[in-house]
Parts: sequence; structure tokens; C-alpha cells
Amino acid sequence: MNIPMTRSDMVERGWECLDIILITGDAFVDHPSFGTAMIVRVLESQGWKVGVISQPDWRTNEDISVLGKPALFFGVTSGNVDSMVANYTSTGKRRRSDDYTPGGFGGKRPDRATIVYSNLIRQVFKETRIVLGGIEASLRRFSHFDWWSNRIRKSILLDSKADLLVYGMGEKPILEIATKISKVREVPTDVEGTVFWSSSKPAGIELPSHEEVSLDKKKYFEMTKVMHEETDPVRGHQLFQLQDNRYVVQNKPPKVTSEELDAYYSLPFTRRVHPVSLSRGRVKALETVRYSVTSHRGCYGQCNFCAIAFHQGRTVVSRSEDSIIQEISSFTRDVGFRGTVTDVGGPTANMYGYECSIKEKVGACAKKRCLFPEVCDSLKPDHSRYLNLLRKIGKIPGVKHVFVSSGIRYDLILKDKRSGRDFLKQLLKNHVSGQLKIAPEHTVQKVLEYMGKPSKDVLLDFLKEVRLLSNGKCHIIGYFIAAHPGCTKEDMIELKRFVKREMHYNPEQVQLFTPTPGTISTAMYFTEMASEKGDPVLTERSTGGRNRQKEILVRKEILDRKPEKDIKGTGHKRNKSDRH
Repeated sequence: MNIPMTRSDMVERGWECLDIILITGDAFVDHPSFGTAMIVRVLESQGWKVGVISQPDWRTNEDISVLGKPALFFGVTSGNVDSMVANYTSTGKRRRSDDYTPGGFGGKRPDRATIVYSNLIRQVFKETRIVLGGIEASLRRFSHFDWWSNRIRKSILLDSKADLLVYGMGEKPILEIATKISKVREVPTDVEGTVFWSSSKPAGIELPSHEEVSLDKKKYFEMTKVMHEETDPVRGHQLFQLQDNRYVVQNKPPKVTSEELDAYYSLPFTRRVHPVSLSRGRVKALETVRYSVTSHRGCYGQCNFCAIAFHQGRTVVSRSEDSIIQEISSFTRDVGFRGTVTDVGGPTANMYGYECSIKEKVGACAKKRCLFPEVCDSLKPDHSRYLNLLRKIGKIPGVKHVFVSSGIRYDLILKDKRSGRDFLKQLLKNHVSGQLKIAPEHTVQKVLEYMGKPSKDVLLDFLKEVRLLSNGKCHIIGYFIAAHPGCTKEDMIELKRFVKREMHYNPEQVQLFTPTPGTISTAMYFTEMASEKGDPVLTERSTGGRNRQKEILVRKEILDRKPEKDIKGTGHKRNKSDRH
């Protein structure tokens, strides 16, 4: 049955009042890849009466009040994507389209949607409780550099006037929050995976204050590093930060088991756009994931520019083979299924099925990474379980093709001497459609070090292995980043030469680095430091300079030009061509 989005839906179920109402900046898509749907179905499975308001008009009070006041709380999320990323390009221009909006139209969610929706709720329902969640809230839980306004902003919990914030993956915390509010009618402060505010100083590790990180860039970097190091379900501590006369307090994240993941993904998702949202137009974001499966969560890659490890955690938790096979078997009963499973993966596909035994017992290392500068010896990559899973899926009646569309880490494949080569061989033969997509991001050593990515030599070894196993028939496509801190025009020219010489194509999939809140790379961009020690790093800030780095990679004739002088300074000054 569809989740209520209108009063008539409530009447149909015989409900006069809802327990919980979720507000989302996306269309409501009842699919496990969409955070709102997952939270709704998890709450519903425990008997809570839940409704959804999708993309309310923030210029009036009408949409926000359509389902009335919930008995327990409003849950607020910007959606699957940060609203500022959804609304603006990497050059700061407003987007005209939005894949998460019916009809694909841009402008259907406000900038800083989480804050806007929360403040709108407060205008209409002054005494209600508000719980924030989703990627936008998660990455802004403490003081953070906001690229769009070019300043340090306070915790989104305070700016939104909300009562509680759920960071990371929210299924486990939201159930505990609902249960505790229903019993005592107060917002709990002891739930793992949540952030709350307190007028008195709590216990735990104190981060530099908002005032300190606003004035001292070393303090900002120090705060960022501690946040990343301590956000661990096993050994993490409570963190707190003074902002004005209040403390923002983060409880450590919850530990989620494989059995719990299996339970979440077994819920009765329709894998469809809700009829209310669909009446406004098709939702493009569903089309590529409708027949995909999430096999695991978490990432031990910790790339400096990526927020996945900070949001989902550094511990990889894998679902059982039976759970995944049951989910895919349900596809075959769908009239729209044509036999192709578009993806079996997660943040990185080939992290499925193994973890570091030390990390599982005592938590992730505070001062050491799993994959950088090279794969840690304590992590023993083993692709056999994932390979066996793909084989089992291929034997399900009605399944014709099983593709792996999530990214892969080629350093893990090379490190796995037992099954890595067999996995790569089967991947090339059965699970990619003519092109293998990888994400080297760059090939210049110093830039790779700033990014937290493996060396160029690892990539060269992988390219050699692919050519050997495919007889030179597999075409490899790379994803690359321009204008990352530490990257110059000369570095982009060197990258261009490498791609042309070693990968034999002209790249088109190039991303301009965007300093999103919470990442180490964003700390580099803001502070112009490579670490909290204060060692300087070149940072291209001008729009023109950033665009020129991208153009070097995508324009075919660039290598025929005479070399230009490198960017001087750090690009703070703008010229006329740099204006948006």
C-alpha cells in the first residue's frame, strides 16, 4: 500500500492523525535507494503511522500543513542530494534541471532546504518537535565551511531551530527516537547517531569552538580531522563544540549488523514513484536504479574529497547472499523488468564480503587509513564471496544480465592474490557492457597524495592486467577531478598526456572540485593547508582558473598549444572572464 501523502490517503487507512511526518526536497520515490523511502518503511514496519510531504512550496504555509500536526515529530531532509549541490553547478551557476524532481525541472526545492523547511514548520506548528536527517544535515552537523557563501556557518541544527539531528544512515536511530518520544514526550539526548544541543558543558572530546574555527584556519583543520577520526561505532567518543552560548553535541554512531541491513532491504518497497509525485511528471533519478541492489554500506577508501566514509562510516557492512537474491528474485515478478540487473554494489562495489578483523573488534585506526598510501596488510581483500554472489544472481530464473555499475577499487583487485584476477576476468567478461569505468581522479603523484588516492603505478599495473585479460578489447573510461587543492594547469596537462598515451581516449567525464561541507579536501581548500600542521597547498579559487583546468582535459587540441605560465599565487583575484 502507498504511504500517505494526502488527507484522503489518511482517511483511506482510517487515520485521523499521523505519528510522524517526513518532509523531503525530492519527489517521493518508494525505492530503497532513496533515503526518505527507507526511513518511512522502517518506521512503518514497527507500527508507526507515517506520512510524507514532498517538495512543499516554501513560499506559503499551505503545503507544509496539508497532513496536519504529527503526534511525535516532523522529520526533515533536503533529499538524496544536498540542496546546494542540487541547485548549483560546480561553477556556481543555478541548475535548470533536477533529476530528483518530477518532470526534471529545477527550482522546486529551496536553497538550504533543511533550514527553510524547518523554519516553515516552526511558523505553522510552534510547539512541534523537529528531527533533521539526510546528507545535507549530516555533513553540516558542526561548524562548516560553506563554499556558496564563502564563510564558516554554524551547525545546521542551530540554524534550523530543530531539536535533534540524525547523521549518517538513520534507520536505527530513528526507531529509537520514535520509541523514546512516544514514552516520555521529550526529545532524547542519548541516542547513538544523533546530534543535540545543550546549555551545559557535556563530557567527551571538545572540538575547537565556532569562534575559534572561524578565526583560526589551523583550528578548522584540527576540528575536521578529529571529526573524521572519532566518528566510529566501536571506539568513537562523544564530541562537542561551543557555538555562542550553547554546545552542539554528537553521540557516537551506532553499530549496524548484516542482519539489520537484511531486514531493512526486505521491506515492501513498491520501487515506484508515488502516484502523487508521478502525477507531476516522471522522475529520472529512479530510472537507472530501479532494478539495482545495494549489497553493502560503508567505505574504507576515505578519499579526501569524498563524504561517503564520513557519512556511512569506514566499516563495511555486507548483506547476506540470501537477502540480495530474494530482493532480485522479486524483480522477476515486476512487469517492467526485462532481465537486466543494473547494479549490485555500494559506495565501492568490490568491498562486498570482507572487512578488517582488527577494525571489527577495536574500531577503525585513528591515525592510519585502510587504503592509503597503499592497501593495509591487515585488510585482506577477498573477492570470492562477491564473485560467488554474482554467479548465483545470474542463475535466477528471469535474470539475463547482471551488471556492476558502482565504482571499483583497482588497488583492491591487485592486492587480492587469491581471487582478484578471477574476479577481474569475470567482471570484464560478464558484468560490464563494453566499457569498464574506474575513478583514478588524477595521475600526478602530489595531487594523488592530496586526494588520498593510490599512485599512478598502481593504475598502470591495472591497465596492463585488463589488456592482458581482455586481449586489448576492453575500453577503460576514467573519472577525473580538476582544480582539486594542490593541482595546477601543468598537472592537468600531464594528466591529459597520460590519458591519451595510456588509456587511448579523450576524457569527457571530468568533475570540477566542489568544496562540500565536511571533507578533508574542503578543509584544504578553505585553509590553503595540506594538514592541520599548516603546510601550504596551492588552491585555485577563481572560476576562470578552475574552468581552465577542466578545459585542458576535455579539449582535444590542448596538447598542441604552446605551454602557458602557471597560475600565480592562489587565484584569489578575479578578472572579468571569471564572473559567473
